[in-house]
Amino acid sequence: MQAIPGTDLLDDVFRLLLDSGATDLHWSDGETLYLRVNGFLETAEAPASVSGVSFEALTAHLIGRDHYATFLERREYDGARTVLGGCRIRINVYFKRGRIAWAVRLLPSEFFPLDSLGLDMDLCSRICELKQGLVLVTGATGSGKTTTLASLLNHINRHRREHIFTIEDPIEYVHESRECMVSQREVGVDTDSFHDALRSVLREDPDIVLLGEMRDRISMDAALTLSETGHLTFATLHTSGAVDTISRIISAFDSMEQGQIRERLATNLKVVITQQLVPWTNREGRSLCAEIMVSTKAIRAMIRDGKERQMLSAIETSSDEGMTTMNKSLADLVKRRLISQKEASLYTPDREALKRFL
Repeated sequence: MQAIPGTDLLDDVFRLLLDSGATDLHWSDGETLYLRVNGFLETAEAPASVSGVSFEALTAHLIGRDHYATFLERREYDGARTVLGGCRIRINVYFKRGRIAWAVRLLPSEFFPLDSLGLDMDLCSRICELKQGLVLVTGATGSGKTTTLASLLNHINRHRREHIFTIEDPIEYVHESRECMVSQREVGVDTDSFHDALRSVLREDPDIVLLGEMRDRISMDAALTLSETGHLTFATLHTSGAVDTISRIISAFDSMEQGQIRERLATNLKVVITQQLVPWTNREGRSLCAEIMVSTKAIRAMIRDGKERQMLSAIETSSDEGMTTMNKSLADLVKRRLISQKEASLYTPDREALKRFL
């Protein structure tokens, strides 16, 4: 392998990502470089400064010598770093057909104000004022879940005086202590594993906890335990709607436990926000579409009684509680002429229901 190149060589790659307005960079050894701009992939010319430098050498510099050796052994790497004097990127390095490939995501250098997220401000304010309970932000990869949570935590950090504690893999947004004290732990750096960090979190005197992704039964149980012991708990999940979220959590547990899990969810769940980022017709931007379920008396009863199929109707008829469906959110974008009906149909969970809103 060649000597590891200097920082200025990779800076040209990062600057290409930043200056193009892209969110993601995809590049693999010997292949074309791609940028994702407003949700669409576009080809781009690699900087001339990296021509002639081996992809192995660039990768070793991207993730660090120690991580590179581990990467060669495990064939996977996930991490984050700061570049260009303050820009934060998330990195995934992997092999495909025997060649090294990168997936690099640019994280916003500043937190989005709550009123710029595209969510109802009254709902955001109510979430930031909660003293305990479970708040879930769900959706596919790249749907803005991390950005939404970072903005909520940033608002809390500036308006409350409590201990914010996060367990992340990796840390993406860096929160400096403001009015709150902030403790961020990165898996693989500050703790050996996500589960090790979960076992000790209650001994670290948190008030507000961000768990990152609820990836299995253990982390789901931990999120419920934290919320029922008086902590405001935030987490993410890869689900496509509020009903799917409830079903996913309950199905993660044995049948003998599911009755108790329903009771715990009904008691502690406060809000489920399911997100999509939908590209505009002119490809000049994207808008947040969200389905929002708020834990009302009726929703809690449905969770307890296993009546998830009735939840969507309850969400549709409870706009005064801050709830909305994905179809209502998509229809609003069509009415604002940001997207067409045809494009909305690509993102809807139910095309017939979307037609009724339009």
